[in-house]
Amino acid sequence: MTTLVFGHKSPDTDSTGSPIIWAWYLNEIKGVAAKPVLLGEPNTEALFVLKRWNLEKPEIISDVAADTPVVIVDTNNPAELPAGINKCDITAIIDHHKLVGGLETKGPIDIRIEPLACTATIMWKIIGKDMAQMPTDVKGAMLSCILSDTLEFRSPTTTQEDKAIASDLAKDLGVDIASYAAEMFEAKSDISGFSDAELLRMDSKEFEVEGKKFRVSVLETTAPKLVLDRKDSLMASMTDVASEDGVDQVLLFVVDILNEEATLMVPNALVKTVAEKSFGVAVNGDTVVLPGVMSRKKQIIPNLKV
Repeated sequence: MTTLVFGHKSPDTDSTGSPIIWAWYLNEIKGVAAKPVLLGEPNTEALFVLKRWNLEKPEIISDVAADTPVVIVDTNNPAELPAGINKCDITAIIDHHKLVGGLETKGPIDIRIEPLACTATIMWKIIGKDMAQMPTDVKGAMLSCILSDTLEFRSPTTTQEDKAIASDLAKDLGVDIASYAAEMFEAKSDISGFSDAELLRMDSKEFEVEGKKFRVSVLETTAPKLVLDRKDSLMASMTDVASEDGVDQVLLFVVDILNEEATLMVPNALVKTVAEKSFGVAVNGDTVVLPGVMSRKKQIIPNLKV
């Protein structure tokens, strides 16, 4: 039976590229039939990366049949995975997020979770000497994943290993990191084709904090004005999205990649309280700027208080 490799819902570049990388490794190096799949439509940056490296967009699936062998990458959170995930045969998890709990396996499995900025960095380390056999297009996906997750090394999650591996890949591919990252971020910043609800769900994760359920959405952009110009309609849409998704509130952080800060939209008293308790700021309107905040994983989620 073919092993399915997938990341989280609302796939970004890492959750689009890492399944492609690992499926290649299983097929070509380990001799295990594998297929990369996605749990949703990839964001604009991920679509740019697929086109740039002439990679086929993986099939989008909504659920997985019981007993299907699967490898989970870039998450270990059941809320970000298909409803039937615990009926699957989970054979491996490769991730760089905190351990959430709730996944069940049919037996012992391979688990590799490291405090690195990107899942693809971990994969580079696992693949080792077999990287020499990796084709250019898959290496391009790997470089793209690292540049995306580190925001070209601006994110506080960035480690020296992420930098070194990205530099090694860029040299091998003949890619200038600064110019290529700029192209990626430009693609990520194009939100013109998305509805408010799509933007709120595009790069989001569900978390519970002190009994409150939040959809924590992050929009990373080099053109924050394009998002902030839609502030009123985005905040109005938060109510419907929260209701449809079974959460109490959507928290939207607009991350300005170049100025290295985030703007949190503040539609009501709950979010005002969250902002002030979590980030030690005074909120005097419907937005608040959080200097230096770039990472949901390292700076937003661990600090959330109600």
